[in-house]
Amino acid sequence: MSVLDLSIKELQTKLNQKDLTVTELVQAVYDRIRETDDDVQAFVTLNEENALQEAKALDEAVEDEQHLPLFGMPIGIKDNIVTKGLRTTCSSQLLSNLDDPLYDATVVQHLSDAKAINVGKLNMDEFAMGSSTENSSMQVTRNPWNTDYVPGGSSGGSAAAVAAGQVPFALGSDTGGSVRQPASYCGVVGMKPTYGRVSRFGLVAFASSLDQIGPLTRTVEDNARILEVIAGQDKMDSTSANVDVPSYSDALTGDVNGLKIAVPKEYFADGVDENVKASVREALNVLEQQGATWEEVSLPHSQYAVATYYMIASSEASANLARFDGVRYGNRAENAEDMMDMFMKSRSEGFGDEVKRRIMLGTFALSSGYYDAYYKKAQQVRTLIKQDFDQIFENYDVVIGPTAPTTAFKIGDQIDDPLTMYANDIMTIPVNLAGVPGISVPCGFHPENQMPVGLQIIGKHFDESTVYRVAHAYEQATDHHKQQPQLGGAKS
Repeated sequence: MSVLDLSIKELQTKLNQKDLTVTELVQAVYDRIRETDDDVQAFVTLNEENALQEAKALDEAVEDEQHLPLFGMPIGIKDNIVTKGLRTTCSSQLLSNLDDPLYDATVVQHLSDAKAINVGKLNMDEFAMGSSTENSSMQVTRNPWNTDYVPGGSSGGSAAAVAAGQVPFALGSDTGGSVRQPASYCGVVGMKPTYGRVSRFGLVAFASSLDQIGPLTRTVEDNARILEVIAGQDKMDSTSANVDVPSYSDALTGDVNGLKIAVPKEYFADGVDENVKASVREALNVLEQQGATWEEVSLPHSQYAVATYYMIASSEASANLARFDGVRYGNRAENAEDMMDMFMKSRSEGFGDEVKRRIMLGTFALSSGYYDAYYKKAQQVRTLIKQDFDQIFENYDVVIGPTAPTTAFKIGDQIDDPLTMYANDIMTIPVNLAGVPGISVPCGFHPENQMPVGLQIIGKHFDESTVYRVAHAYEQATDHHKQQPQLGGAKS
């Protein structure tokens, strides 16, 4: 067994007992990346020299530092999370020359304070706009279970790197499912925390009222440990919540006796693969055997979630991406005739097709004469979607359903069909609109293509502890999380 197959607790035990050095662990990460990344294409920038220097310093650290929560743990960072002195591009040509950012995102600082080591930046759909990582202007990331398939998106690089065993843990961002959907496609654990639970300072904004940073890991316990470190109020982010961060690890009791589960009938409607439905029903049976109960419910406004999301997200993207004009940072077009021509050429040359599509949609929705009909109406429907969840949570502890309607699809199959691509997030989008936490955990494999299936567990605002408790209880009763891909084909 490789050291990269071990959990945080197991790795820290080896480090404390001197059976492993931090340098050996970090070197193992880079060896694994060199071995597999020609196939997976998860990383866009490596931090090898600095990471090995940090590892050497930690090997000489005093004993007090060795007890910090992520001491010596290597982690990959999605490329829309700012890292001081390390290239941050959002996988866009517009920022491809942003080689030396001046500060760390708050989550990166928290990881550094906990003595984790950033090994590099991970590929993504450009500016986090996409569901397959095919919209990256850098490279197309591939699913480690079968490299003919997409890893999901927009945090596809993060999910693929964890699934491929390149890093034990990674950070992604989730605007409409961009942590949970790739976690489902790649057979790993992905958490989107409650909106406001984790600081967005240093996360390049896509849709500010929806974005949240979340961890991707191979086990629920590791995921809980990462969230304990990165969560908390931040004075640099006015939307971060002044809510205490509990010990999520303490919630992993394995006890779900008496837990009440709501199962929305809308999550089993036409369009959801029958084998995905069967895997989720089997997961419900597992939880039922552990003492939980479940009932079918309705989230009636979820049918409007995709349209609502793309109206709100595109509108906010239109405003947020207005700052990328080629003046202050990023690539600037050459041979412009005047300032306005420079703006237009810089943005036209720098942005990819999907980013342009969303900017145009959002600009239209915010324009005079259309604001009330589109953007305002979408915000009203968003309130109704949130109220649906509020009513369900008056009587139930969690909501459970599929993470995605299908398993991963083949590279190239949907890239020219934006509407079909958007529908991949139909199960995850309502969670972002309502601002509640949700996690995806592996719950089986599709019998035809042998690709992973994800189970989504949704909780009340700031009740990540219950979400983790249910996810962990299910994980401990199954062995899906123990299976690992052989790059290029079938699972082991």
